[in-house]
Amino acid sequence: MAPPDVVVPDLTGKLAVITGANSGLGFGLTGRFARAGAEVIMAVRNESKGAEAIEKIHAELPDARLSIRRVDLASLASVAELSEQLNADGRPIDILVNNAGIMATPKRELTEDGFELQLASNHLGHFALTAHLLPLLRAAGGRVTTLASLAARTGHIQFNDPQSERFYFSWRAYGQTKLATLMFGLELDRRSRAGGWGILANSAHPGLTRTNLATTGPSRGRSSPGLPMRLGALFHQVRWLWQEVPQGILPALYAATSPDAVGGGYYGPDGFGELTGGVTPAAMPRQARDREAARRLWELSERLTGVTYPAVPSANRA
Repeated sequence: MAPPDVVVPDLTGKLAVITGANSGLGFGLTGRFARAGAEVIMAVRNESKGAEAIEKIHAELPDARLSIRRVDLASLASVAELSEQLNADGRPIDILVNNAGIMATPKRELTEDGFELQLASNHLGHFALTAHLLPLLRAAGGRVTTLASLAARTGHIQFNDPQSERFYFSWRAYGQTKLATLMFGLELDRRSRAGGWGILANSAHPGLTRTNLATTGPSRGRSSPGLPMRLGALFHQVRWLWQEVPQGILPALYAATSPDAVGGGYYGPDGFGELTGGVTPAAMPRQARDREAARRLWELSERLTGVTYPAVPSANRA
């Protein structure tokens, strides 16, 4: 039986921006976009790793149209700098994939802006980036796909402690940020519809996909693996639970490119527990369906980042 796949339409002439495009899901999506004819701006923190990623793709697809732009999603100044560059270029953006992130850092860390690292990298940076690029997305009638996670199911937005100042547990903080990314994707589409922005926004999660995300975060600042890392390594050995990147990207690939993907949709693997498989509408966590919580999160995100989206009457966000 052939492995599941997604039929990607011809993307010739389309411009895509993918964050975290040098490895993991972002790298896999970049290759599939390029194969379909899209020009891809790889928004990455490490430019040398981005150059290595381009070399790998060019070895298979010599004519792929790829370029690197540096961005650190944990820095609002870096996000603004990238956005200024792209807005100065003036090219409409057809697809934005908010993919980059960090998982379960063992110690609470603060960014240069004073934000908890996971909240900044996974949610606030993408919230600000999308706001800055909204004119270019609107010019193209573009699509925004934001990567959530199975961890969103156990997440909860701690409105009384969003920065984990009172209590920090790595996986609790991670779950909150991935729920936030999902709620952002849903609310972005609602506001686009209400405000006539002309963009389609949706979300996806990769199930259990084997990438370096599960090691770079938990190992951050450690000279040797701790107990969580050792347990994680053992968990990775249960091979039937996991899928590789070419399959793990399918929900996001579908969400970002398929003419059948809907605004406000949420997609994940179609196998047992949404762990592996093809593509299906994903189960929606309870708090993600709470529109009042989404409104509060949006307002909190605007306040923390200092960026604002066009105003939309709340009564019209149905």
